[in-house]
Amino acid sequence: MPRNGPAEEGGDSRTVLIPGGTFRMGSNKHYPEEAPVHRVSIDAFRIDTTPVTNRQFDEFVRATSYVTFAEIPPDPNDYPGALPHMLYAGSLVFSPPAHPVDLSNWSEWWTFLKGADWRHPYGPKSSIKGLEDHPVVHVAYTDALAYAHWVGKSLPTEAEWEFAARGGLDDAEFAWGDQFTPGGKHLANTWQGNFPHQNNCDDGFARTSPVTTFPPNGYGLYDMIGNVWEWTSDFYAPKHEADAAKACCIPQNPRGAREQDSYDHCQPQVKIPRKVLKGGSHLCAPNYCRRYRPAARHAEPIDTSTSHVGFRCVSRV
Repeated sequence: MPRNGPAEEGGDSRTVLIPGGTFRMGSNKHYPEEAPVHRVSIDAFRIDTTPVTNRQFDEFVRATSYVTFAEIPPDPNDYPGALPHMLYAGSLVFSPPAHPVDLSNWSEWWTFLKGADWRHPYGPKSSIKGLEDHPVVHVAYTDALAYAHWVGKSLPTEAEWEFAARGGLDDAEFAWGDQFTPGGKHLANTWQGNFPHQNNCDDGFARTSPVTTFPPNGYGLYDMIGNVWEWTSDFYAPKHEADAAKACCIPQNPRGAREQDSYDHCQPQVKIPRKVLKGGSHLCAPNYCRRYRPAARHAEPIDTSTSHVGFRCVSRV
């Protein structure tokens, strides 16, 4: 049964009511998957002011005895021919190299680490002690969905998430305006330096940060940009639909692509659905993955968890 969370009550300080409206979704200026810009209309909804934290997720696990995807060893039947010692519970952890590497090969800085999970974000010897107010990570899509159901909420659609992230600034480049660091001030937890080997930590953080560290956007929402990518409920498509020719045809509360369209076309033999991630993370850098913008989007297989992906929830009015 879902827990009756205060999000269903108008006075909960941990959620914000986002008014419905029509906005220009996407961008024609950056990565091809963000285009084309198109008008979308959405109804009002409530959204968590922050990503779900380790403290909140711990409450969920204690109440339900839930086991995350990263904590479950793979079924050998799903991986015929795999050696037994290669099948273990774990998750992808960012492991920065000591020198410049080929930026087209993500395996240079990601390691599938045995024993990495939400309780042990950097491997079996790590813990979340002192990270209670950091966003929970190493959550696969099913884990995020399970938590959302427990609190009586849902995961946001891509359109809902982007509308909320813009904070009322429909045409702005970032969630706070058109300058990335206005006056030299960092307004989100991102990467400074040459990714992935050099992080200057000018914003004060090498990894995740407490969820209210940086200023909120115009709707009072924290960490809509940077810190961790966030799951949405929409299946991924490599581009947006074209803009409606007439105002009467603007999509209302769109729900993304079809599941079969979300498969990775570069691996046709793999039929794993992918969902849209939004917001960028602390690993987004000027020289790599400039996705610290509301329009930015990324595909993530639903069976994948990493040290830089989390989520927040919504409830629809």
